[in-house]
Amino acid sequence: MFGNMGDMMGLMGKMKDLQSKMKEAQDQLATIVETAESGAGMVKATVNGQKSLIGLDIDKDLVNPDDKEMLQDLIVAAVNKAFEQVEPKIKEHLQKATDGVLPNIPGLDLGGFMK
Repeated sequence: MFGNMGDMMGLMGKMKDLQSKMKEAQDQLATIVETAESGAGMVKATVNGQKSLIGLDIDKDLVNPDDKEMLQDLIVAAVNKAFEQVEPKIKEHLQKATDGVLPNIPGLDLGGFMK
């Protein structure tokens, strides 16, 4: 009679564990850092696992008011590349953080929880 109730209580306990682990994992994402460059290293962008741009280094030789568009393009390219490179690290971190709390479900992407 109480068999299903015990299963439900166990599931609720796992959900609380999951919430706790996800909060901790979110806080730790700030420590995941990735730097990418464009323009042969003349522009470097650094992002973290919380998808924030935390650093931008521009070679002084690129700072030319007459060629503003090229500088803008190089900045965008470096930032986008850094975000692409940090994404797999975010997924790996979240998988490790929830290991043992959730069953291994192929295709389950916890990255959506971070947005």
